[in-house]
Amino acid sequence: MNSNLNVTGSKNMAEIQEGYISVTGGKIWYKVVGKNKKGIPILVLHGGPGASHDYLEPLIEFSDERPVVFYDQLGCGKSDKPDDTSLWTIERFVNEVHQVREALGLKEAHIIGQSWGTSLAVDYLLAKHPKGVASLVLSGPLLSTSRWIEDQKAYISKLPKKIQQVILECEETGEFSSSQYQDAMMAYYKIHVCRLDPWPACLNRSFEKLNFSVYEYMWGPSEFTVTGALKNYERVDRLQEITIPVLFTCGYYDEATPATTRYYQKNLPGSEIDIFEDASHEHHLEKKQEYLHVVRDFLHRTENDQK
Repeated sequence: MNSNLNVTGSKNMAEIQEGYISVTGGKIWYKVVGKNKKGIPILVLHGGPGASHDYLEPLIEFSDERPVVFYDQLGCGKSDKPDDTSLWTIERFVNEVHQVREALGLKEAHIIGQSWGTSLAVDYLLAKHPKGVASLVLSGPLLSTSRWIEDQKAYISKLPKKIQQVILECEETGEFSSSQYQDAMMAYYKIHVCRLDPWPACLNRSFEKLNFSVYEYMWGPSEFTVTGALKNYERVDRLQEITIPVLFTCGYYDEATPATTRYYQKNLPGSEIDIFEDASHEHHLEKKQEYLHVVRDFLHRTENDQK
């Protein structure tokens, strides 16, 4: 794992490298766990937009055989948080992935994206046609905003009438910060985002660190009102351009519904899908060991097929 001059402030320990990388718009924080392992590294792309890497901490377990690279996207977590909204474009985030790979010398890598991180991973492949990407894991995928919105509307219609009413009224009036709306959203989250009770500390940290200005600019004021840069995001028609091995994963109650995730999978020839029972958007937390086993098996098979 070689670092070039774009990497500063690295903290070298036996198996961990941590520091900052200069990217367009500022510096981003990164951490490599298992940096001396010989397996093909994993590059992790977190969701949000505007969240942090924290909630994806279970992926550290892959570092027993390969480096696992986490980073907080610009505006997120431990990275710089510039005020310039012109930086919040899909294209700049795609370039950021390229800059991270260049800085850390990731000539080969598996990419695991979650939620918005799946959009970022797919656009990185479509826009950059990068060499050395061994495989792609897309967990809780967002590859069609229109389908995402329709799926959430269907979920809302199955909530208790009182919660439905609060969500619909607040969405209509724009009272997204009201305590009633926040309570209704949490009721929704506990079904479709994370069904664990209590939520894991790593997930709570990501929610606490959420940069809402990035989330709002890229997505909108809430999960259900999409007004931002991703409003017209549709990539299903281009999925067949991806020729590397791809694994889709989702939870049975996922915001990225099983039906929609299957639709993506059917539009990407040769790709695989795994749906986790009694789990939702954070199925890597809810079904941690099962998720790790499924992904590890996929990585091993991918690597064996390429020998």
